[in-house]
Amino acid sequence: MRQTPPDYFAEAVFNDRVMRTRLSHATYQSLTETIESGEAIDSRIADEVAAVMKQWAIEQGATHYTHWFMPLTNTTAEKHDSFLEVSGDGAVIMEFSGRALTMGEPDASSFPSGGLRETARARGYTAWDCTSPAFVKERTLYIPTAFFSYGGEILDLKAPLLRSIEALSAAGIRVLRAFGNTTARRIIPTLGPEQEYFLIDREYYERRPDLMLTGRTLFGAPSPKTQELDDHYYGIIKPRIAAFMHDLDETLWRLGVSAKTKHNEVAPSQHELAVIFNRASEAADNNMLVMEMLQKVAWRHGLVALLHEKPYAGASGSGKHLNWSIATDEGENLLRHGDDPSQDHQFLVFLAAVLQAADVYAESLRVSVATAANDHRLGANEAPPPILSVFVGEELDLMIDCLLDGRPYVPLSGSQTNLGIQSISLCTVDKTDRNRTSPFAFTGDRFEFRMCGSSLNIAGPCFTLNTAVAHCLHAAADRLEDSEDVTAEALAYFCDTVRAHRRIIFNGDNYSPEWPAEAAARGLPLLANSFEAIAAMQSERNIELFEATGVLTRKETLSRADILFETYAKTIEIEARTAIDMVTRQITPAVVQYIYDLTQITYQQRALNRTHGGVHSILDRFNEHIDTLYLLTNRLGEAITTAESAPDWPRRARRCCFEIRPAMDELRAVVDAIEREMPKSLWPFPSYMDMMFRI
Repeated sequence: MRQTPPDYFAEAVFNDRVMRTRLSHATYQSLTETIESGEAIDSRIADEVAAVMKQWAIEQGATHYTHWFMPLTNTTAEKHDSFLEVSGDGAVIMEFSGRALTMGEPDASSFPSGGLRETARARGYTAWDCTSPAFVKERTLYIPTAFFSYGGEILDLKAPLLRSIEALSAAGIRVLRAFGNTTARRIIPTLGPEQEYFLIDREYYERRPDLMLTGRTLFGAPSPKTQELDDHYYGIIKPRIAAFMHDLDETLWRLGVSAKTKHNEVAPSQHELAVIFNRASEAADNNMLVMEMLQKVAWRHGLVALLHEKPYAGASGSGKHLNWSIATDEGENLLRHGDDPSQDHQFLVFLAAVLQAADVYAESLRVSVATAANDHRLGANEAPPPILSVFVGEELDLMIDCLLDGRPYVPLSGSQTNLGIQSISLCTVDKTDRNRTSPFAFTGDRFEFRMCGSSLNIAGPCFTLNTAVAHCLHAAADRLEDSEDVTAEALAYFCDTVRAHRRIIFNGDNYSPEWPAEAAARGLPLLANSFEAIAAMQSERNIELFEATGVLTRKETLSRADILFETYAKTIEIEARTAIDMVTRQITPAVVQYIYDLTQITYQQRALNRTHGGVHSILDRFNEHIDTLYLLTNRLGEAITTAESAPDWPRRARRCCFEIRPAMDELRAVVDAIEREMPKSLWPFPSYMDMMFRI
């Protein structure tokens, strides 16, 4: 009998259902109390949990275990140890202790630390994150963990995410207590990421050094047709892609990842996968699994999944819209308002805190999505500009006007649309439309952070958003706790806060050419590229935000800025070296061959007394092309040498941004012009048409 998803969903996950049936009652109660309330784990239960987890994993086919963590490389890391232990008589037994479960010691020497760890110091440690379930994958038990140095400094993205969750909970509970809620114990941020990606035939991928080494095409003339007709978006899914998507769904479901929605995206060969909302820590782990499985399952189907934000110039880039919300442990969504939001004072406080956080810490949020790859996407096709603003919609915008002006607010009524077709019933539509151009949009009971890039680990933007909102909620709680009339004070807080930060609200078209000038007039920061954004990470405001909430120390924040500068510079330098290699070893020889072929033709024409015409003109043009190629390739090489001579990573990153990138763009313009004129048989790489349409 064929299995259905309910039969095998999360079959490889050590989740609550497994723990409830296998652990002793006392141990189960203790562990779930830690997971649900955030209380410290009782070390006395570790051995029992480890023994049960090991036995379950062995039944799933596991022979090894790994502490799975998120170093500051935007990827995951793992070191596999077997359960095998050799006894004194030479027999082999399967062992897994409580200490092995709760703490590990990977070598930290080769992971980025931004100066937190001396070169000669190698120790690093991992600590079990019991809020995200362990799982078995490829015969290994994966245990989600946080990663830190011998000196206790945080070296990953998971630890600050967990700290930010606790900070947000502490601040939010203060607000709830002021409103008389005495039963909620925690506030939990939830995430629902929408993962965009491209697919390409593996044969074409392996013939593109730029895709293999950098994730994007460094050269490529546009296809005669790309996305102009809007016919790919939500279009019919090709059989090959449908088979891949079905395989991906089943793979993720077995790992407990609630893959929900799949469809074609705007650009040819671009697609999207969305998952159901989950707790932030587990959602971050799940999204790393989604990206990993996208690539592994695609490979099984003779495809390659491209997670780069801009694989193809001129086509829509890939983002990862991060749907963020907050709820109590009792299930109350704190961003869902009643029929009359103006009378839902608790909602008003949380809304105002988010608006304040987006305005005051706009630079911090911009830093959280700053990568060399995302620079190609932000402000281009299908992506918001690098200016943070908030869309609240017509309903809340009208309410804000009324409350700030002291006028009564009359809630908008839901409307029904009659399509004039008897067989179709009346359709009730929402009170407000969505704004697909907004970088941070309220969509009814959550905010959609649309600036995140497709390859990004969502733990980074999530812990930044959690931290900023937590800091603002503490200020709100200070006012509410000192008030005799909480309802009146909540309304006053909302009006004061929104009035002070109303510049962040923009319900218009963020793609419009007029918006950057208007945003500048409002005083909103424009950090046009990641170099400028990373520099803002070193501001006192940003440092104090993380220090005040206990999410990152000053030293940890500054070290992350240094790591981001280093990663940014290295990414661009790798791209530049790859471009030079492609031009020198493949493109230039192809052009020389074409010049030779043209020259032979002109010799034959001269024998016929034909000394001018189309072939001669093409030959003259290509002789100019080869000279320009040589000049620009050398110029790019000189820019790399200059950047590498910089005394530190910030200055090296600056040179990469303002010297190497323009030199690469200049070289690309010439190469793409050449490709348009070259015979396809001589061009050494698959074309955009091949890669985007032949799949």
